[in-house]
Amino acid sequence: QVQLVESGGGLVQAGGSLRLSCAASGRTFSRSAMAWFRQAPGKEREFVAGISRSGGSTYYADSVKGRFTISRDNAKNTAYLQMNSLKPEDTAVYYCASRVVVTTVVPTQASEYEYWGQGTQVTVSS
Repeated sequence: QVQLVESGGGLVQAGGSLRLSCAASGRTFSRSAMAWFRQAPGKEREFVAGISRSGGSTYYADSVKGRFTISRDNAKNTAYLQMNSLKPEDTAVYYCASRVVVTTVVPTQASEYEYWGQGTQVTVSS
């Protein structure tokens, strides 16, 4: 069983930065694709960023390209999301997700992920 615990959310002014962390338990982290999703009130959960098992491939939603950076440290079983130039529309609950994969594929659909964290709130004020 894998447990994911997010941290690092909070309240920040527009233009500011936050770094989210996702700590994973278990022994499958280095064999798992990792991703960040977010869900704003009244909206569906959406893909934000994903990273392959080794960290060699990353993918981003168009809305965050150039502002967010996903990374991972397999030695620490932790994934990160560095968020810069934050906008009020980035306000949402952010979730990390994982799925064991056998290739470098990084799923972008929420339904393809096996494990989820509890979420961390990010609020960007204007």
